[in-house]
Amino acid sequence: MRLPGIGIYAPAGLVTDPAALARAAARLAAAGHEVVVDPTCASRWQRFSAPDDERLGAVARMAADPRVDLAVAARGGYGWSRLLDRIDFPALACAGKRWLGHSDFTAFQLAALAHAGMVTFAGPMAAYDLGAETPSPFTLDHLWRLLAGERHELQLALDGPDLDVAGTLWGGNLTLVAHLVGTRHFPRVDGGILFLEDVGEHPYRVERLLHQLHFAGVLATQRAVLLGSFTEYATGPQDDGYDLPAVVAYAREQFGVPFCTGLPFGHVPDKLTLPVGGQAALTVRDGAASLVLSGYAG
Repeated sequence: MRLPGIGIYAPAGLVTDPAALARAAARLAAAGHEVVVDPTCASRWQRFSAPDDERLGAVARMAADPRVDLAVAARGGYGWSRLLDRIDFPALACAGKRWLGHSDFTAFQLAALAHAGMVTFAGPMAAYDLGAETPSPFTLDHLWRLLAGERHELQLALDGPDLDVAGTLWGGNLTLVAHLVGTRHFPRVDGGILFLEDVGEHPYRVERLLHQLHFAGVLATQRAVLLGSFTEYATGPQDDGYDLPAVVAYAREQFGVPFCTGLPFGHVPDKLTLPVGGQAALTVRDGAASLVLSGYAG
């Protein structure tokens, strides 16, 4: 059976670790995948991998290349926001590719869902994850098992109330989700299961971003919010115990939607692959959770 062909492209920030990208390409090739590395992975323009036109061209090349079944972002950073107004998402959906990444990639995922109902995949990226010196077995195992099937069930440990809910799974990086609120690139997902993560954001900024989603009416329409990892921040003496658990406790009291913590997702080595725009059924009993993912096969 033919393994999926993998395209690696850099739609946002420049690749800061070329050795990691080379490891990713070599590992995928050794596993039997045909690997296509876009020229944007080796170029630089300001803080980006390339000028906007060239990065937009990289997206088009991934969509048009018959060798590519799965397009994997090399890394995040910043850059997708500059491209969203110029992407023909219905045409992109017709290309029939799968798109994978996280962080800044969230902007593309939400716009693709809003404009074309596209299901994309929040998960590992080429340099940080697939090209790590020691890749996470958890991450790789879940990626390939999920993509190989039409339905995937996970057993997780989540901290939160008992739940039995189902709906569209969506979300990603909290900053990017809030960034698109009020724009035409923001999908309307009622009765959904929203997952969120972030990196380098102090707890007060996380709370402020959650307030933005609350004020916009987004949180009130969700059946549950799943919080992944919030990493690389530091509190100071002035915080006086105001940390991320304090923010979660406040959110549970104020926002009228169940919050669960502990989702293995974010800027961490061990991460799930989650179908944004797919379906999820979540059951939580005494911290033991079952998450059934479906509706992403194509």
